[in-house]
Formats: sequence, structure tokens, C-alpha cells
Amino acid sequence: MHKNIAVLEGDGIGPEVVQQAQKALDAVAHAFGHQFTYVPALIGAAAIDATGEALPTETLRVCQEADAVLFGAIGDPKYDNDPKAKVRPEQGLLALRKGLGLYANIRPVTTFDSLLDKSPLKNDRIAGADFVVVRELTGGIYFGEPRGRRDNDQVAFDTCVYSKEEVIRIGRLAFEMAGKRRKKLCSVDKANVLETSRLWRETMQELASEYPDVELSHQFVDSAAMDLIVNPTRFDVIVTENMFGDILTDEASVITGSLGLLPSASIGLKTSLFEPIHGSFPQAKGKGIANPIATIASAAMLLEDAFDMKAEAKAIRDAIEQSMKAGKFTPDLAPEGAVSTQVLGDFIAETILTSVNSPA
Repeated sequence: MHKNIAVLEGDGIGPEVVQQAQKALDAVAHAFGHQFTYVPALIGAAAIDATGEALPTETLRVCQEADAVLFGAIGDPKYDNDPKAKVRPEQGLLALRKGLGLYANIRPVTTFDSLLDKSPLKNDRIAGADFVVVRELTGGIYFGEPRGRRDNDQVAFDTCVYSKEEVIRIGRLAFEMAGKRRKKLCSVDKANVLETSRLWRETMQELASEYPDVELSHQFVDSAAMDLIVNPTRFDVIVTENMFGDILTDEASVITGSLGLLPSASIGLKTSLFEPIHGSFPQAKGKGIANPIATIASAAMLLEDAFDMKAEAKAIRDAIEQSMKAGKFTPDLAPEGAVSTQVLGDFIAETILTSVNSPA
């Protein structure tokens, strides 16, 4: 099978971790007889430096014409430290989400037995944690209008906006996902304070009648944030709005022990995008210390969700688990005896080739 994959390495450690994911994809292509064509494109600070735009028109075209998008990370200190910058790297990602109609971000959180001791949380609280966060991507305060400043820049304002149609779209996806798992869906909002959350909760309650086999519960975001730490095993599927999902999924990274382990998929109306949940980590750029597993696992999600290549995706996930059992960790998980980003990527790619080609 031949597929075209748009590759947006982005900024900071983005190029390094994406290159390791491509090694895994190349190993899969070789082992299973596929052909993947990678089409590179600029986004974020790299795009601003080259074109003056965070999302060049050519990049959007490349993504729209691709079968899937593999994304690294965006962000650069020279823009982060300049609050008056007119063009910012993050604008590129937000514009890409809009341009591709990426309305849902899927973030699985799963613990590995071999990594329980790497988490700052107690083993008995996190062992067996296995849940998915479904985050709405195109609405909420990140996109609401009006926004800006007034009173000689002394007052700033943002607007949180959600339509019923947006909630229905993300809600159906979450209900269907829960129906294929343990049939428990927790809708997270702040309905005691926010009008948008009240619309959210009302709409989710209406949808529940269409999915009688799924148990729907509601939880305020502050309470859910606490439960993610003290009782993460109670969750199966969580669905929530844009900003809440952004915050909760980063918090959930401590369950696994590192942001460098969590992949994600952004589901689009046509093309979907797959990326690690971590940022560009500019302090680690070029040092070979970044953890590539989240990006490699995102490549596995790409194969399964975009191309329906379940066996191929499993080969990548099995190789990731083998790397953990073999003690191949980057410095975020092993301050002593760590391997480099490139060495870990090589190990996973070689494991895919060896395991797939070995006789059963």
C-alpha cells in the first residue's frame, strides 16, 4: 500500500523526534511491504523565520493533499519571551487545526508496568490506569471573538464561545469511543459557573439517550483534575472542551512518568494529524536527550486510525514496550545510564524489523 504523509517537524526537538518516528514507519514499510512518501513542510517559528508566516499557504496545501500528517512541535523562546510579537509560532498550529477541520484531539493515557516507579505518584494509585481524553479543538476561549485589549492596553479580554453543533460533534465521537471500550464516559465542564459549560452539559445529557449502553457522568474540571491524580483508574473516556482538555492532558502525563510518552491524534473532516503532546523543549534542542516515544507512538496511531493498519501499529507499540523492558530510556526517565534520542529510535526500528521478520 502506498500512502503520502505530510511531515511537519516544527521547532525545538520537533525534527529530532519526528525523524525517529520516520525510522519506525520505514521499518514498518519494509516489514509489511508498504510505501510511505514523506512530504516535508514548514510550520511555527521555522516557518516564520523562512516566510514571515506561522502557517504558509504551501504547508496547508501539502497537509490537505496528504493521507495523514505527522507533526513534531512548535515554539521558540524568542517568540515566547516577546509578548508583543505580531506573529507567533502557536498561531500556525491553531490555523492548521482550522484549515484541516481538526475538531477532536484524542489522547490515550496508559501506564506501563516497567515504568510505574518512574512516576512521581504512588504505584497503587496509577497501576492499571488506561483512559482516553477526547478534547474539542476548534472552539472555546482559544478561538472565541471578540478578543483584544482596551483602556490603553491596561485591560485584556478573551471570549469563550461554543455552539450546540460543536458539542454534538465531539460528544458523538466520545460516546462511540466509550462504547468500544469500558462503556464509561465522563463529561468534564464548569457548569456551576460558565454558560458555555451549561450548554455543554445540557447537550451531552440529550445525546446520552442515543447511547443507552454507555454510562454518562459529569464532573467539574477542578474535581476531575484532582481525581486524575488520586484515582486515575476510575476513568475510561473523558470528553471536555478545548482549554480544559489542554490542561488536563498535560497533568495526566505525570501518571506515565513523562510528557515524552504520550501520543495524540487530531481527527479532521478529511485529513487527520498525529503528534506528541509535549512542546518544543528548546533547551534540549540538538542535544539528543529528547524522548521520541510519544512521537513514535503517534506514528502507530497514524497507521491504525488513518490507514487501518492495525497489525503494523501493534508492531510499533510492541517494539516500544520491548525498549522499556530492555531498559532503553532517555534522560527524562533515567538520569543515569540513559540512551540518546537516536539510539532509542534505532532500537525501536530494529526491533520492529526483527520481530516482524522472525518466524512465529
